Amino acid sequence: MSISVLIVEDEPAILELISYTCRTSGFQVQKASNVGDARKAIAEKRPDLILLDWMLPDCSGLDWLKELKANPTTDNFPVIMLTARGQEDDRVNGLEAGADDYIVKPFSPRELIARIKAVIRRKGGKEEGEVIRIGPLVIDIDRFEARVSGEPLRLSAVEFRFLALFAKHPGRVYSRAQLIERIWGFSADIDERTVDVHMLRLRKQLSGTEAADFIETVRGLGYRAAALKSSQANS
Repeated sequence: MSISVLIVEDEPAILELISYTCRTSGFQVQKASNVGDARKAIAEKRPDLILLDWMLPDCSGLDWLKELKANPTTDNFPVIMLTARGQEDDRVNGLEAGADDYIVKPFSPRELIARIKAVIRRKGGKEEGEVIRIGPLVIDIDRFEARVSGEPLRLSAVEFRFLALFAKHPGRVYSRAQLIERIWGFSADIDERTVDVHMLRLRKQLSGTEAADFIETVRGLGYRAAALKSSQANS
C-alpha cells in the first residue's frame, strides 16, 4: 500500500509543487490550504504523514501541531514542518512541539522525499518481529509500541527510535554527533541541540515509570542507557 501524505500549505504554487513531487514518487496526496480543511481531511481519511507549513491563514501551523500532539487520537501522526522559518529557535520550537522533522524552504524535491521515507521508516521500524526487552521496558519494533511494566508510552517517531537504539545497547555511550548519524543519517542538517530537545522529551515520557532513570547523561560525552539488572536485548 502506498504512503498517504496530507500537505497543509496556503501558497498554491508551493502546494502544487509538493503535491507533484509526492505523486510522482508514488505517494497518495491529500491537500489543504488551511487548518480547517486539514481537520476535515483527517476526519475523512487518516494520512500516514503530514507536511505542515507554519504560516497559515486561519491558525498557526505550530499551534495546530501542538493541538494534534495533545489529542490521543492524533498524537502519533508523523509530522514534518515544511516552512520558510529557518532560525535555530524556530527549529527548536517546532521539534519541541512534536515535529518529527523540520525542513526549511526552499527545499530539494529529492531531499523532501528522502525525509518523508526516513520518517515513515522510523515510525514503522526496519525489522519485522523484532522485540527488545530490558527490565520493565518492552519495545516492539514491528508494531511501533513501547511499554513500561505493561503501560504504553506515547512516543513520536524520533523518540521511539532513540529509545530502541539505547535499549539495544545498554551501557554504551553515544555522543550527540553519533546519535544524529544513527537517527537522521550522516548527511542530515541537524545541530546537537536538537538531540538534547529529543532527550528531554523522551525523559518526560519515561518519568513516573519504572524506567524513569533509563536514559543517563554522561557529562562531556553524550548519553547512554542504564545497564539494568537482568536486561535482555534482542538485536
